[in-house]
Amino acid sequence: MIQPNKALLLRCSDPKLSAEDIVLGYKQLLEIERDWRGMKTTLDLRPVYHRREDRIRAHILPCWLALLLIRIAETTIGHTRGKILTDVERLHIGVFTGPAGTFRQRTELSQPQNALFAKLKGTEPPRVINATPAPA
Repeated sequence: MIQPNKALLLRCSDPKLSAEDIVLGYKQLLEIERDWRGMKTTLDLRPVYHRREDRIRAHILPCWLALLLIRIAETTIGHTRGKILTDVERLHIGVFTGPAGTFRQRTELSQPQNALFAKLKGTEPPRVINATPAPA
């Protein structure tokens, strides 16, 4: 909702949009621009040394898809990108080797991680990733 003591002058070409929707659109635009700046630094999107357009697109498309997924997660969960990434980064995979062989296993999910998967309606990753028996 627009605060009564704030003066804003925004222009929109769609007469059907309310003032609140226009302001929300501009706020979302600011968030998108913030995310692009974050991608350029966090994902090392720049500098791009490609000269051909198809390679530039191939470089930027996965970054754009990652941004789209994080924005969907932010709006679905109601947390910021930083909070979501902090929760996800706490997942680890350990490699264990013994006389019977080797297996990879992820850490137990914490309560915030369980909530994240539940809100996104996703299935949690398998506990044991793979197992390889020892050679005979």
